[in-house]
Amino acid sequence: MTLEKVKGILQADVLVGSDLSYEVYSAYGSDLMSDVLAFVKNHVLLLTGLINPQVIRTAEMMDIHAIVFVRGKQPTEDIIELAKQKNMIILTTTHSLYTSCGLLYTHGLMGEERV
Repeated sequence: MTLEKVKGILQADVLVGSDLSYEVYSAYGSDLMSDVLAFVKNHVLLLTGLINPQVIRTAEMMDIHAIVFVRGKQPTEDIIELAKQKNMIILTTTHSLYTSCGLLYTHGLMGEERV
């Protein structure tokens, strides 16, 4: 699914990045960056309500290029600047984490499953 489609489904705003043709193959929602480190794979869309630089650093370590901040959370300027430096795409939505994941799932974006 392209980030353009994600943006529409979540009624999201783009804070960083412009290439919304970027394709994600699954989504992972968590406020625990330790879970992100343990469970995600490439081309995943990270959804989180956690607003701190560790989100960007964790995403970088896991080769995650797109993050959606949920619950109307607005990252600070230092987080935005770090995301720009790392060539990430950052969106924000007013939906909760649960609703955001559910909306994406009903539109065909599967979650990361540990098997």
